[in-house]
Amino acid sequence: MPSGTLPHPLLEAVGLVKRFHGVEAVRGVDLAVAAGEAVALIGPNGAGKTTCFNMIGGQLKPDAGRVRLEARDVTGKPPGLLWRRGVGRSFQITAAFASMTVRENVQIALHAKARRLWRFFGRMSEGFKGEAEAILERVGMREQAERSCAILAYGDLKRIELAIALAGEPKLLLMDEPTAGMAPGERLQLMALAANLAKRDGIAVLFTEHDMDVVFAHADRIIVLDRGAILAQGAPQAIRADPAVRAVYLGTGLTREHR
Repeated sequence: MPSGTLPHPLLEAVGLVKRFHGVEAVRGVDLAVAAGEAVALIGPNGAGKTTCFNMIGGQLKPDAGRVRLEARDVTGKPPGLLWRRGVGRSFQITAAFASMTVRENVQIALHAKARRLWRFFGRMSEGFKGEAEAILERVGMREQAERSCAILAYGDLKRIELAIALAGEPKLLLMDEPTAGMAPGERLQLMALAANLAKRDGIAVLFTEHDMDVVFAHADRIIVLDRGAILAQGAPQAIRADPAVRAVYLGTGLTREHR
């Protein structure tokens, strides 16, 4: 069990089960992520990755099993409460407000975190301006702070989404297909940025990803799901060499050499 190798995991999920119309989409999944660690959750389409994410992130309530954050039971808690307890999430589709500037998008997240969202619309240009710019600096977007999100390249929008997540001061960052729609080079850059921030700031990162180059380059550990259950987990080298994993991924790119 993952928690056996991680004495003090920041995130721990034990025995997660989810059924849809009598069919088990997730079957007894155990996983754990430590602070500063980037863990990839991978598997074929329909393996149960997004269902696991939604149970951890509060979008779905497990039919069985528990989710713990810093040893505190948060099973079935709604996303808003989890966000306040330090769970950030990014999605496949960017969530930035196109009508606002880069900085304003981060400011509104900071206002929400401080429970002062009503003030944002009265003095939008001032509140948390310095804090927003500091976060933009962390993701390499400080120089574009005054640009409208409507004219940004897609890769830059993904960086803004990461900045918005960081505004919530996450202890755990859930990234569901964070590089979807990005060019290959941009994918590697974005995950390198997320992985480096995780290590520097002690954020636990759990991410799903179809691009195996991204997974093997930036995951500290990999958990492989197949038909709702864990098929294998371990360091990238061990996963790459695992015969069962190679069989499941035959023809999908996992059997390529990744250097």
